[in-house]
Amino acid sequence: MKASHKAIIILAIFFLIIPFSSFARGFTSSEIDELVHQSMEMMPDQAGLAVAVIEDGKIIHSKGYGTLSVESTQKVDEHTLFQIASNTKSFTAAALAILVDQGKLNWNDKVIKHIPEFTMYNDYVRENFTIIDLLTHRSGLGLGAGDLMFYPPGSDFTINDVLSSFQYFKPVSDFRTKYDYDNSLYLVAGEIISRVSKQSYDEFLQQNIFDPLQMDRTTAAFKGIKSKTNIADAHITEKGQLKKIPRYSKGEGALAASGGIYSSIHDMSQWFLLQLNQGKYGPELKQQIFSPNRQAEMWKPYTVIGFEPRPRPAYKWHFGGYGLGWFISHIHDYSIISHTGELPGMLSSMIIIPEINSAVIVLTNSSPGGDSYNTISSAIRDEWIGRNRWDYLTNTKEQLGWRIDAEERALKEVWDKAKISSVTKLKAQEYLGTYQDKWFGNISIENRSGKLWLQSERSPQLNGEMFQYEEDVFAVKMSYTDMPSDAFVTFERNEQGIPFEIKMKGISPYIDFSFDYQDLELIKVSP
Repeated sequence: MKASHKAIIILAIFFLIIPFSSFARGFTSSEIDELVHQSMEMMPDQAGLAVAVIEDGKIIHSKGYGTLSVESTQKVDEHTLFQIASNTKSFTAAALAILVDQGKLNWNDKVIKHIPEFTMYNDYVRENFTIIDLLTHRSGLGLGAGDLMFYPPGSDFTINDVLSSFQYFKPVSDFRTKYDYDNSLYLVAGEIISRVSKQSYDEFLQQNIFDPLQMDRTTAAFKGIKSKTNIADAHITEKGQLKKIPRYSKGEGALAASGGIYSSIHDMSQWFLLQLNQGKYGPELKQQIFSPNRQAEMWKPYTVIGFEPRPRPAYKWHFGGYGLGWFISHIHDYSIISHTGELPGMLSSMIIIPEINSAVIVLTNSSPGGDSYNTISSAIRDEWIGRNRWDYLTNTKEQLGWRIDAEERALKEVWDKAKISSVTKLKAQEYLGTYQDKWFGNISIENRSGKLWLQSERSPQLNGEMFQYEEDVFAVKMSYTDMPSDAFVTFERNEQGIPFEIKMKGISPYIDFSFDYQDLELIKVSP
């Protein structure tokens, strides 16, 4: 046999014996440090962040950077608690998976089997809406429908309000035909967990996930945090300066099921090791939280988000979909399981690549400068899957700068035009009164010391002075400023020329979809 033939055979045997994951490229711990430092230098509007990286089933990096707050010198470490926002959804799905394994429910159970008072926009959808439908953003409802009950924080809406609200929304697509991200239906999923398990949502997660995995600092309710030290504060950038803001509260019990969890990268690493080990944990992986079958179901794409049969060579994105609490995509011949989370001043990014047994977690406490959370995780992901390095940091900074400039220009145009608020000068007496929406409740238009003012009854922070923009159109400068929330208010007149209805929409072109003003139908009920 020729030497060249022997070499080919030896090489073939070598490739058969050595696991493919051994060839996966990746950043070293020191290179991750450099990546983070570059991020914090290039995008300085950041207080702190934390990064954990798992490669080939082993934690190779777990560090904190920066400070808990701009008002503190305490450093972020691997045990610092952050709000993980919508990354909570994977825990909600896993809790349901545990109940499926226990035989207490089925993924295809109708929601009304467990919550008879659950409503939907028509009888067919209500009667056929399943637990899987709660988790997969294919309800037919519009983006963020119902989120205004909890944005801004401080409202008095309950899970019962959520359950009864869906009958009042107008669908934007046919049932199970289109992806539109929602949060409210995850709250319904949290209520199912509570009713079936006879425990609160946070108690069930504590007993069945956090305690077994020794996620000692993690909780689904702020009141459950044992030590109130080493918790990251939330920050936003205002007029070029980083500003501390109150941490957003998603509520407790079922109201936490879409985005209420507090955790650290140390604890989240345990969660991701569980994911990589298909629900197994502990010494020699002899214990199980959920079965491999349940994980396969959670990582299955139920709702198509996009498909590209001829992807660009530089970025071979073939498809994207949503599973049960996870985004699923296929990039450069790898299955990517991921999710992000965003609350005012808190951002998180999490990516799993099952084929190479690897994952990355990034938690930050600043926005929008903390948008680099996604650049760090994406850079690490691309290194693993063999995509040529892309300068995410520069691109993100440019995009963020462009977005901020565009938003500032759009808002300046509005506020330059909307200048008059005086009730007397506007002869605005006819606008005053109470306007009622069937799911959101009352909004009043008031004369407040001579100024025209909007005030929500059930969401106290949703209030602000009204400035005339056009005839019967007003711009409201909301008192809540932790996120852009200013809105246009348009008065509709009846045949007698009397204002009888209000229509609302966000002013900022980049307003968060959770301010779903467009879903309100506010009819005047009293002068």
